[in-house]
Amino acid sequence: MKKIRKIETTLPVLPKRKRVAAYARVSEEKGRTFHSMSAQVSYYSSFIQRNKEWIYAGVYADEGISGTTDDRPEFQRMIEDCEKGKIDIIITKSISRFARNTIDLLETVRYLKDLGIEVRFESENISSLSDDGELMLTLLASFAQEESRSISENVKWGIRKGFQKGIVNSFCIYGYRWDGEKFNIVPEEAEVIKLIFDNFLNGLSAEQTEKQLKEMGIKSYTGGHFSNTSIRAILRQEKYTGNSLLQKTYVENHITQKTKLNKGQLPMYYAENTHPVIIEKEIFDKVQTEIARRRELGVFANKAIKTTCFTSKIQCDNCGKNYRRSGKRQRKDPNEIYYIRICITKSEKGISHCHAKDVPEKVLEKYSAMVLGLEEFDEDIFLEEIEKIVVRGQDELIFHFYDGQIIHQKWESTARTDAWTEERRGAWAEYQKGNNHAVGHKGRWHKNDKDS
Repeated sequence: MKKIRKIETTLPVLPKRKRVAAYARVSEEKGRTFHSMSAQVSYYSSFIQRNKEWIYAGVYADEGISGTTDDRPEFQRMIEDCEKGKIDIIITKSISRFARNTIDLLETVRYLKDLGIEVRFESENISSLSDDGELMLTLLASFAQEESRSISENVKWGIRKGFQKGIVNSFCIYGYRWDGEKFNIVPEEAEVIKLIFDNFLNGLSAEQTEKQLKEMGIKSYTGGHFSNTSIRAILRQEKYTGNSLLQKTYVENHITQKTKLNKGQLPMYYAENTHPVIIEKEIFDKVQTEIARRRELGVFANKAIKTTCFTSKIQCDNCGKNYRRSGKRQRKDPNEIYYIRICITKSEKGISHCHAKDVPEKVLEKYSAMVLGLEEFDEDIFLEEIEKIVVRGQDELIFHFYDGQIIHQKWESTARTDAWTEERRGAWAEYQKGNNHAVGHKGRWHKNDKDS
């Protein structure tokens, strides 16, 4: 009998296809030429899909973003997809496209390596998974970082030279538009600017102007409502005079790209007649003088806020907050209001947060006159002489004078005395005659209570 041997067929094991993605970035830095974003996306899409061993996993592209910034949404989305296991290999043009910060580059590459993901840099011909990949990346990334610094310094040098010559870079502020060659006034926006300046010189606060513009339906440069902060910024913007103060801000370093206010670190330049005028220089200068005056006056400068001589001058020794005014209408005369001062912390959060004593304004007037040596309280003298009054404990007022003198004064509350009218005294006397039991050993009313 013939023996038949069965031969098992072995199918060839095909290598697992790698999921490959690409990262591209197009910068808008001056003096450099880059392929358009569409060209880079098209190139990488075709390049990946031509390789039969690869599976196309997409192209992640950030446009108009510097490599020195962390705000790269597509880059972050790519990293998230790596974490989800959607990518095996990342292809990028060069180290400078991926990152210019050596530390960030190595941290990212090492993180991806731990996930089993390879990064290939075309220009440098480096794979992050090769034996010498990290060493080469360290060296070349350092060169890329230095190149970035050099480019940044050259750009800043050019801008500063322009400043010295009075050359103004394009800017975006309400009231002007840049047409590529010069600044042009937007008439309807210019009228709003003039209204803001006129309102301020007429005594209106930024908050009042904010409310007015909102009621008029006027939108800001960004399309939202004007805030009081943006109104204050407009009042300080010298560009509305047709002149420009250059280098008010500067970039701290080329990596973080953080902008800081120039407080003397670098010279500033004042260029005249750089663009059309919306606000005359004389009016602008008046506004700056008024801003300084109101800053000196503080809360008293805002006519919309009802103030007294005690406003912002009464301070809690317990929590350090100021006292605010509170009033109650008198029963004897509904038109008369009895005012006291209450610690803001206590008023807003309750006695559990601050147990400071309330102080009647009549008490403040009485003892202020006493320490000032006056027969009657005088607001003008008080404002001139006393810087603040600190309320300590239950019975102490500490008067701080502008000349440095400090006086500690004990005080007694007159709140109940002030409220105990002759009418109420008479009514209480009549009540006592018919209700003698009300003042027994368990009674709640005693003669001295009203003076406590």
